[in-house]
Amino acid sequence: MNKDTQATFRIRKADATDSPAIANLMILAMAEVVTRFTGAADPYSELPFLEHFIGSAENQYSYQNTLVLEDASGVCGSLTAYDGAKLQELRQPILDYLNARGLATADIESETDAGEFYIDTIGVSPEKQGYGIGTRLLKAGIRTGVALGHRRIGLLVSPDKPRAKEFYERMGFKEAGIRQFLGMDYYHMVYETDKGAEKQQTD
Repeated sequence: MNKDTQATFRIRKADATDSPAIANLMILAMAEVVTRFTGAADPYSELPFLEHFIGSAENQYSYQNTLVLEDASGVCGSLTAYDGAKLQELRQPILDYLNARGLATADIESETDAGEFYIDTIGVSPEKQGYGIGTRLLKAGIRTGVALGHRRIGLLVSPDKPRAKEFYERMGFKEAGIRQFLGMDYYHMVYETDKGAEKQQTD
């Protein structure tokens, strides 16, 4: 029996009370982005920043845009995704916060755009690696995008993470070029739902 069959998992929509757990998962996935966004030397010093926005409505990190996976021990995985057409609207509260701290934010590139359901972050608790949690969450994210009428699911992955890129490719994502974000190059990976939605919905 492998790890994936030894545990009972449930995926559900997040709520505001999940924000501490989600923040700790999110920081695993985007520590470098947090330091570049906020200027902090230690990304974990910005956990209150993440918790605040995760627990608030109408922003890109909000619980409203997040699915969590939990088992008997609690939340052990999360996925945050949203309509790319709403990025600027959802990002604005973050920019207002950074501006209030005197941080320059004018030149932050768009990591997604209209016509794409964008998977912002996937985080999995380190002690639950190997249970298929990332796969379950990604499939759930794709299903969410399909249910909302999107035909294109997108995400970014760092060239420094070849195993992550291989994982997304196994899940049906294809490289669609290089996109700059916060001064760094990322692979833009795209899943065309009209080519694989039926399989995802039945898995």
